[in-house]
Amino acid sequence: MPIYLRITVDGIPKEFTAKRDWISSRWNVHSGRAIGTKEDAKTLNTYLDILQNKVYQARQNLIEKNQTVTSEQLKDSLVGIKERPRMLIEIFEEHNRQMAELVGKEFSPTTLIRYKTCINNTQLFLKWKFDASDIDILKLNFEFISDFAFYLKSVRNCNHNSTLKYLSNFRKIVYRCLQYGWLPKDPFIGFRMKTKYVERIPLSEQELNEIVSKQFFVERLCQVRDVFLFCCFTGLGYADIRKLKRSEIGVGVDGEKWIFTKRQKTDTSSRIPLLPFALSILEKYKDHPQCVYEDRALPVLSNQKMNSYLKEIADLCAINRKLTFHMARHTFATTVTLTNGVPIETISKMLGHQSIRTTQIYAKILDLKVSEDMQKLKDKLGKVNSSKSFIEEGQN
Repeated sequence: MPIYLRITVDGIPKEFTAKRDWISSRWNVHSGRAIGTKEDAKTLNTYLDILQNKVYQARQNLIEKNQTVTSEQLKDSLVGIKERPRMLIEIFEEHNRQMAELVGKEFSPTTLIRYKTCINNTQLFLKWKFDASDIDILKLNFEFISDFAFYLKSVRNCNHNSTLKYLSNFRKIVYRCLQYGWLPKDPFIGFRMKTKYVERIPLSEQELNEIVSKQFFVERLCQVRDVFLFCCFTGLGYADIRKLKRSEIGVGVDGEKWIFTKRQKTDTSSRIPLLPFALSILEKYKDHPQCVYEDRALPVLSNQKMNSYLKEIADLCAINRKLTFHMARHTFATTVTLTNGVPIETISKMLGHQSIRTTQIYAKILDLKVSEDMQKLKDKLGKVNSSKSFIEEGQN
């Protein structure tokens, strides 16, 4: 009669053949072994002992991998059926699909776009490096991450910080695999993820005045200029002005008009008193169809179009550097507020930053501000006739 091995886990049995036959009259049902001391019985029992030990070893392997032990998995392990490999792009696509379901609830549309761009770069890298459309996640290691970074910088021509942003998105997928116990080790261990400091140069007062005073005879340029200037005097980023509603503009504690909104990027509150110039722009577009029917504060085009038209505006205003929409936020933090004596703590609150360290990156101390502060010191020192009297005055 054929001998079968039965494995039962949590009451669920799985059976498969032991690939041996034996005489039923020489079989002990209770011990599950052959009866007798003859060589054939000893050989069979040794084989069955080894088979049973393999089951326990397979169980231990599953436990060490933090995987759920099931009778099906133990059976597959013994009969040589390997678990289907988990593929990187499949996992990435599932992550993006779930993220798409949560857009507007937990994630913004721009966040989803970043991950879609990241998976596209990953697929291009797999084709470039392995000539494959997908790869087993168990092949992820430090070499893979290093080569991916090299590919982004060389082939895709990404700068250092952009490369790290893509790798940061990719790392979330890796972390997902680690959490599920699919990866035994983090391939990012030892890989440096430090961004390089980039000097953010805002518009100067002269450049800002040039844009304010310039007359444009094309409506689209006027509209883009006005939205850009509104952000220069409020500190709002593109995503925030795009979603800003009229209902988010109300009366503040001082009886004046304020913006009461939440930053889309961090979901933190941002309360901004409106300067007269910003109020005049809102008044200009109060009857614009998009503002009236969509409850929008201002008519805002796509980010791509805004930046494209800002290049035209820069040329017309003789501003010889790249003008982007995000420069408006830098200009508010530095040229409009900090240079005019607004404390950095107040600026941080209006920008909706969670940490003042973030504001310090935006609010670069301009040479003009340094000059003014040093002039005050010069005036003070000018009143002192000698270094001795200065020391005495300081002590007093």
